[in-house]
Amino acid sequence: MGQAPSMLTQYDIEEVQEHCNNLFSQQEIVSLYQRFCQLDRNAKGFISADEFLSVPEFAMNPLSQRLLKMVDGLNFKDFVAFLSAFSAKATIQHKIEFIFRVYDSDSNGKVSFNDILEVLRDLSGSFLSDKQREQVLSQVLAETGYTKESYLMLDDFIKVLGSSDLKIEVEVPVD
Repeated sequence: MGQAPSMLTQYDIEEVQEHCNNLFSQQEIVSLYQRFCQLDRNAKGFISADEFLSVPEFAMNPLSQRLLKMVDGLNFKDFVAFLSAFSAKATIQHKIEFIFRVYDSDSNGKVSFNDILEVLRDLSGSFLSDKQREQVLSQVLAETGYTKESYLMLDDFIKVLGSSDLKIEVEVPVD
């Protein structure tokens, strides 16, 4: 499935379903494939960062640059796997792992004060000064038992976010 064929076979659909832990129905996978082909303008079999930026909702997202690092060069199977965190069927664990990867931009398995500060900067823009961001983040970390020098691991994210009712979902239109 490297090159983008014009049509998915039943085998391809089932393979993609298995790859994304059955979080999407066969109809949703077909719809995602149609969208993938629209984005893959040169029919290379993968989507570049520039092609992702052609989606207005993606380009306007304050975290788009971080997300681009995660999506640049994805083939269809990996595209669906990436989107699986947004499935209504995804577990809270799956969603937290996705959020952790957004914060862990250097993929070293840990999130530092500066990693969180960068995300906060992306999200708040010019509404907060650097000093205000650092103060807010230091206070939040202190309230949860962490310091500026702490590194947060995936388990920490699970501990903090695991009891919440995270809603990161995208509806896949099915024709």
